[in-house]
Amino acid sequence: MAVMIAAPSQPGRRALCSTAQTNTTATMSNPTDTPASPPWPNVPACYDWLSLDRRGTWRLRGEAVIHAGLRAFLDRHYGHDEAGNWFVQNGPQKVYTALDYMPLVLRLQPNGGLHTHTGDEAGAVTGAWLDEEGNMLLATSAGPALVDDRDLAALLAECRRADGSPASDEALLAALEGQALLRWRDLPVQTLNRADAAAVFGFNPAPRAG
Repeated sequence: MAVMIAAPSQPGRRALCSTAQTNTTATMSNPTDTPASPPWPNVPACYDWLSLDRRGTWRLRGEAVIHAGLRAFLDRHYGHDEAGNWFVQNGPQKVYTALDYMPLVLRLQPNGGLHTHTGDEAGAVTGAWLDEEGNMLLATSAGPALVDDRDLAALLAECRRADGSPASDEALLAALEGQALLRWRDLPVQTLNRADAAAVFGFNPAPRAG
């Protein structure tokens, strides 16, 4: 089944992917569309074209999305279903997202808050983990998230030992090995293996048809 990615070409409609097999084109909806706009075509879900990397960059067939309008559209329409598949709702079509790691990527704000890669507030953080590579994973109101590696050092600096003292590099390494107990913003820092993250957080990193 051939799929085509196209840049925005018509006012109010932006082609995202089409299937030659059905001879239809999936387009990105625009809030300015009027009731007089042509009806949406009946298109199947799209797989293996959209992905999200570890820094929260959208990619189409591996190429970073640089068009500001397209990035904004992807951000606004990103969500998930009950089975843990994450996707962009593109009119009537779901464009499923392959995840390099976690469904959301968190970025530290100047006020100490956390925003997702879509620009939304992360909300309450209810759990913190470190994986074997030293990445920080957080359970948030917005969903399961990976801390952007560019902000990782700043957040790890907030980790504390049991006596309240700052966690040294040695203490962080000991925590990764399960030999030290640390806290981050009053939450116990747990450990997990990266390979177990999808099962622990309940998401599907690679949605497939059927």
